[in-house]
Amino acid sequence: MTNRFKVTDYDIIYLSYDEPNAEKNYADLCSKVPWAKRIHGVEGSDAAHKACAEISETDRFITVDGDNIIDPKFIQQVIDFDEHEDLQHSVISWAGYNVVNGLMYGNGGLKCWPKKFVLNMRTHENADPNNAHAQVDFCWDINYIQMNSCFSYVYNNHTAQQAWRAGFREGVKMALDRGVRVTKEEFANLHWKNLHRLYIWLTVGSDAKNGLWAIYGAREGLYKTMATEWDYINVRDFEYLNNYWNEQVKIEEENLLDAVKKLGSKLLNELDVPIPVDPFSEEQSKFFKTVYQNPGRMANQFIDIER
Repeated sequence: MTNRFKVTDYDIIYLSYDEPNAEKNYADLCSKVPWAKRIHGVEGSDAAHKACAEISETDRFITVDGDNIIDPKFIQQVIDFDEHEDLQHSVISWAGYNVVNGLMYGNGGLKCWPKKFVLNMRTHENADPNNAHAQVDFCWDINYIQMNSCFSYVYNNHTAQQAWRAGFREGVKMALDRGVRVTKEEFANLHWKNLHRLYIWLTVGSDAKNGLWAIYGAREGLYKTMATEWDYINVRDFEYLNNYWNEQVKIEEENLLDAVKKLGSKLLNELDVPIPVDPFSEEQSKFFKTVYQNPGRMANQFIDIER
């Protein structure tokens, strides 16, 4: 016996906040999934996902983030999971392809959530203050079934601010261990996949629109997390980040590369982060994305996939 999962059995909900390309991406989704629902502008990640659960008419629902363009092949997906796989208490997570740096992992990817779990979870702004692991992420309190298939493209670089914020958030979160700040010594021993992805965020993307802003954001987020007393929990607050951009990130475009290099030097000298001070050039970034192969996420937990 198997657990058969069909994408078309579940509500698909477009979850946007303030992404500058949200309306364009939503129109694209509706052209592929005319029955898609939408939640927009809800403050807080926990509250936003609960809002999705509340409008879902199925016992699971699929979220499409506001910076995503989905592959229409996703709609036809049918997966036969092993009969022992506990889908009732698991999030199914597909990889998303980041157009800035070529990374393909769970960040920004499509996810299928158990409605009951989401309604009862306490994460991000709703987290128990004593649960350090739930302050800035979902993934430590529920089982994730990590699919290797990629069915969406993450366009988080429509504006300089959007690219900076995307990089900043990953620069912070990739430096944490199960959502908690670590020491400099512990940082060097984090999971190799997370470290490698972080190094790529810190280095690759100059060829993409606003890619240098994403690199700057990642370097700034990592530096503030590992080399200052800044409260990293602020990374969960999009309004905080928007205000930070407006009030603190005072860099002219012509000075951006120098600012990126300055942060690179600090990361190398103060934290021993093994990256070049100079980010990859446009040509180097293009070459990297041509030859780089993203690592698999985990062993298959299913029997077969129908496409």
